[in-house]
Amino acid sequence: MREITDLFKLLTDDHRVRILMMVDKKELSVCQLMGILGISQPLVSRNLSLLYKGGFLAERRDGKLRFYRIRDDISKELTAVLALLRGLLKSNKRYKDDLATLKECNEYQKKVGRCDMETLKEFMKRHEKNNL
Repeated sequence: MREITDLFKLLTDDHRVRILMMVDKKELSVCQLMGILGISQPLVSRNLSLLYKGGFLAERRDGKLRFYRIRDDISKELTAVLALLRGLLKSNKRYKDDLATLKECNEYQKKVGRCDMETLKEFMKRHEKNNL
């Protein structure tokens, strides 16, 4: 019983759910998540750590960057929770906005040919300007 309540506590935070749903679409770095979600590095990192400890995420390092994705060996229970979230959020405006920003971020990075903090800072500036 305790594991189930801990799982649902993990999903009570909007940022964690948003991060989880973006990583469900694509392996992403901390700085990419910052750019897509418009939240600070400490907030992204803290929530990634909790999702990692909760069994949802795998991590890999590439130089200074850490990338996160859904674990290949995720449990049946967590797979069911992800499926439930996908269904519940498919018509959610914030989720759709995050997906659109993810697409914009991917296109921007392909255009400039790199994924680093400077690239993401430039993307964030341009994204903020376009959304004012």
